[in-house]
Amino acid sequence: MTRTIWLASYPKSGNTWFRMLVANLSATDKPADINNLSERGGIASARAPLDQLTLIESGLLTHEEADRLRPRLYEELKRGAADDEYDGRQEVAQVRFVKCHDAYTNTSDGEPLLAGLRGADGAILIVRDPRDVGPSLAHHNRSSIEEAIKLMSDANLGFCDRLDQQTNQLRQRLRGWSGHAESWLTQKDIPIHLIRYEDMAADTAGTLRRALAFAGRETADADLARAVTFATFFELKRQEAEAGFCEAPSRTAHGFFRRGEAGNWRDELTADQVARIEAAHAPMMQRLGYALSAAPAAVLARAG
Repeated sequence: MTRTIWLASYPKSGNTWFRMLVANLSATDKPADINNLSERGGIASARAPLDQLTLIESGLLTHEEADRLRPRLYEELKRGAADDEYDGRQEVAQVRFVKCHDAYTNTSDGEPLLAGLRGADGAILIVRDPRDVGPSLAHHNRSSIEEAIKLMSDANLGFCDRLDQQTNQLRQRLRGWSGHAESWLTQKDIPIHLIRYEDMAADTAGTLRRALAFAGRETADADLARAVTFATFFELKRQEAEAGFCEAPSRTAHGFFRRGEAGNWRDELTADQVARIEAAHAPMMQRLGYALSAAPAAVLARAG
């Protein structure tokens, strides 16, 4: 039986890198093409599947109306993935990974937007130090770090939620950096496995192995080692420089893959920027094991 696993993350937390690692598990003599991945599971917010499966032009719907249809979409996609893997004799044990930037929320009908266990068998939540997310998000949006810091603290922020234009993705409610992590960590509908970007950088093979075990995918050590070698940031940047990256927004003309290191905030943020990020997110940072640069009491006092 094919299992569906959400790859949940606040933007710029390592979701794409994780998917590149998974894609390279089945690579042979050369790295997987970043623009032609055999294991591309898509993103939960893609508009086209909703249009195709409901036969409704989603652009005619309000955000709330589209949200009310999304649980049915994920139920059907999960059911279809399972049917596709049935060969008439036995069910083939595989995993379908689906990128997801949505916070874990409910529709106006009070049901999980992502359909709970009817939509997926579990979720891998990928988190990253918000002090590193800030500069990376600024680079992605071609904005200032100041603007990125404000976005990360905006509990009402959504992607693709404008009313004056239609994108190829449905609205995604993020709930801010802390709120996003909180929503996934506190939900009780599906099992969850937590990954920190920093742990993935320090022990890529081990972190990937544990995540795959949670997802129900057995992987040989040789495949893990090859995936780690083939999906380095140097390789990803090289491919993007040569052929571009199809998932990069058009505004990111200076590259999707940036530095790919942990702890860069120390030379990218001012002391004031660090203080404001920590003041806004200290409780969740501590919950996730991110040490504050100042004493917790002082950080929380600034937040008050």
